Amino acid sequence: MATTPFVHLHVHSDYSLLDGCCRLDTLCRRAYDLGMPALALTDHGNLFGAVDFFKTAKAHDVKPLVGCEIYLVYDHKMNERPERNRHCYHHMGLLARNLEGYRNLTQLVSDAHTRGMYYKPRTDMEQLARHAKGLIGFTGCLKGVVPQFLLKGQYDEAREALSRFIAIFGREHFFVELQDHGLPEQVKILSPLLKLASEFNLKTVCSNDVHYVEQNHWAPHDALLCIQTGTKLNDEKRLRYAAKQFYLKTHEEMAHCFREVPESLTNTLEVAEMCDLEMPFGQNHYPVFKLSDELQKTYPDNIAYLKHLCIQGLKERYGVDYAHPSSGSDTDSAQARTLIERMDYELATIAKTGFLDYFLIVWDFIDWARRRAIPVGPGRGSGAGCLVAYLLKITDIDPLRFKLLFERFLNPERISPPDFDIDFCKRRRDEVLDYVRDKYGRECVAHIITFGSFGAKMIVRDLARVLELPYSEADRLAKMVPDDIKITLDAALERSAELQTEHRRNPKAQEILNHGKVIEGMVRNTGKHACGILIADQPLTQLVPVTLQEGALTTQYSKDPIEDLGLLKMDFLGLKTLTVIADAQENVRRVRKLTDFDIERVSFDDPKTFALLNAARTIGVFQLESSGMRALCRQFKIATIDEIIALIALYRPGPMDLIPDYIRGKNDPSTVRYPHPLLEDVCQETYGIMVYQEQVIEAAKRIAGYTPGAADILRRAMGKKKRAEMSQQRKNFLRGAKKTNSLSADKAGEIFDLLEKFAGYGFNKSHSAAYAILAYRTAYLKANYPVEFMAATLSSELGNADKVAYFVDECLAMNIPVYGPDINESRENFTPLPEGPDGKGSIRFGLAAVKGVGDTAAQKILAERDTNGPYKHFDDFATRSDPRAVNRRVYEHLI
Repeated sequence: MATTPFVHLHVHSDYSLLDGCCRLDTLCRRAYDLGMPALALTDHGNLFGAVDFFKTAKAHDVKPLVGCEIYLVYDHKMNERPERNRHCYHHMGLLARNLEGYRNLTQLVSDAHTRGMYYKPRTDMEQLARHAKGLIGFTGCLKGVVPQFLLKGQYDEAREALSRFIAIFGREHFFVELQDHGLPEQVKILSPLLKLASEFNLKTVCSNDVHYVEQNHWAPHDALLCIQTGTKLNDEKRLRYAAKQFYLKTHEEMAHCFREVPESLTNTLEVAEMCDLEMPFGQNHYPVFKLSDELQKTYPDNIAYLKHLCIQGLKERYGVDYAHPSSGSDTDSAQARTLIERMDYELATIAKTGFLDYFLIVWDFIDWARRRAIPVGPGRGSGAGCLVAYLLKITDIDPLRFKLLFERFLNPERISPPDFDIDFCKRRRDEVLDYVRDKYGRECVAHIITFGSFGAKMIVRDLARVLELPYSEADRLAKMVPDDIKITLDAALERSAELQTEHRRNPKAQEILNHGKVIEGMVRNTGKHACGILIADQPLTQLVPVTLQEGALTTQYSKDPIEDLGLLKMDFLGLKTLTVIADAQENVRRVRKLTDFDIERVSFDDPKTFALLNAARTIGVFQLESSGMRALCRQFKIATIDEIIALIALYRPGPMDLIPDYIRGKNDPSTVRYPHPLLEDVCQETYGIMVYQEQVIEAAKRIAGYTPGAADILRRAMGKKKRAEMSQQRKNFLRGAKKTNSLSADKAGEIFDLLEKFAGYGFNKSHSAAYAILAYRTAYLKANYPVEFMAATLSSELGNADKVAYFVDECLAMNIPVYGPDINESRENFTPLPEGPDGKGSIRFGLAAVKGVGDTAAQKILAERDTNGPYKHFDDFATRSDPRAVNRRVYEHLI
């Protein structure tokens, strides 16, 4: 280890999006091995990996210096397009000295991405001056402002620029940066840089741009640049780093490079000592639900209002009067008391854990959606176990009816943010998002970024392309990598004898695999989380850096760092099934004249529905339409909604092995065997086996006297299989089993092992119940209103010719004719027609589904037809059509 370790000031990690080839864990481990006390991350123009870097460096006992190499426009404003043939932007390294500096850096980077984007996210001098407090600045690499002037021989201009930067940062927080990667340009400006440092009495620091960790990673990084730019390695005109010194150098190597200015090494330590940033982990930045002035007159605080809403829900859902539970109730008094006790317990827990506002916020936008007839799902995930959520109509699953546990959702003994996964109609999801943005402030609501990474198969194909292997060879080599989404190339070589042989005999394959081991797992691209939405109590740029993805405000941190920083993530899922159900329901109301039909009010004991399921006629039925599921439906002989729940939970790797036991126990109760008499009540509904995580929790409560919260902690520990934690949990379980049921250590140990086995694959019953309800509702519609349901299903697949053909075939198998479009019968989408004289209904192709017609024209045609009756002939149609929407192109396509 070096006696005088130094700090590397510029590192570009794998978050640099194909410009950096440094995985954070490898980078920090290497820094520790080299004896570096600190490391500075300065990815190009973004802070994508800042939180992960901070945590990873700390874990490796290396001080993290968080920064960014910004793109600075020096001679014009960031919102202006630069003049042609002028330098568009310069590079400038910045480090955060403290929390104020980090927040200013966040503002700079966010503003550059949202307002200054022109090929690159740019910052101008005005913005830099406004947000310079708490930051350390450097003259930068060859693309810096000062080095660019020096390269052109413009010393006076370089001097003027330096004085401007000193005015912005202060002399003690601005450093002249020296670099030597073996480039002649860097040697050329070394002397004038030292002259400027002396003239302005500035300290110098040496730095090394690190784009890959090891010196021998130059070739994989070069290949990575080819992947980024879509070029080949043999292309002489492509972007390349000619020098091979962009790696994490040792102290000795840096001391040799800068032997004439040894103080530049020790000054890096001074920079590290200046930086004292602690990331603000664990703070709560959840938005606050504000009662209107009118409501504040009645309800003193949010808990009072939340309780009022729950009392209302208790009356609507169960017919129970909170103040007088024994009078006028459809529920018996004992059940009423149970409901009230559980509601009060959950409300107390919600208040104690600090999530009152969370519940009110979720209730508010779901209530808003329901009042506007936007379909909302019954809930999914552990939130379905919360009675308060059911009373607020956040979920639509009775947790008492289905024996769902609140502690699986919110545990007072292990406080972590609750997480409602909320489904909305895919077509109208954005309406809800707009409402949330308007209510809490568009600057306080954002999508969450996702990072795509190189998988083993993908990197083999990419490297084969840049090495110009024929496609057939590349395809053959990639197919040797086993089909496992998480597999690494090392694991692939272990598992595939064919790949081992190819690696040993084929030099090109060896080159691809060796390069691939360096690149795999690195960030390839960014995207937008499919459903994750962030809501904060203040403008997000004061808390996290943001960017734009597909035109939408998006955080630069992914889900886990966001939660570490105390921000609230919600899942707004767009579910096509809800759109199908909503359209089918509307079809039933219009075609059958059943204006009060409501799918959410149908009973769970419809004989036609179970007949359809047991006949495996489940094409189009949510979760049950795969060939494997259809085969299972035939075996199950489904008779209740609870069996649909079990079927969905069992149809997964692992639990599938228990399906024969479940079916045998269902058909012949004499074959049912319980692991222990105390577990009979727990396993009765699943015929002696454990299917659900909730059963593991109940078993721990009954056998070992666990509290519900402690039982959920045990369940989580069993699922994660952490040896030290499991050892302690076993001791607790044996001690509890002895105290609660006088069980011997051997017997209690047997039950513990059994629970651990089941916990490894147990499914969250709350999640399965939510899926089962949607499965039942789609099956109910198909069984009772087949024409209306299939028309809605076909409409959901507009634009997907293969899927439309698939569902048309299903219609024909159901004896439902599907006719072409008709100007007087078709509506916008696939249109169910009333039953004819033969007692059969049929479906017409929708007008908007006709290529070249489109939604606007179809809507105009329908509006005119609905107002003034069917079209009599072509001339009548032409005369009545709106020429602004129904133009010549539309006529031709309709003809």
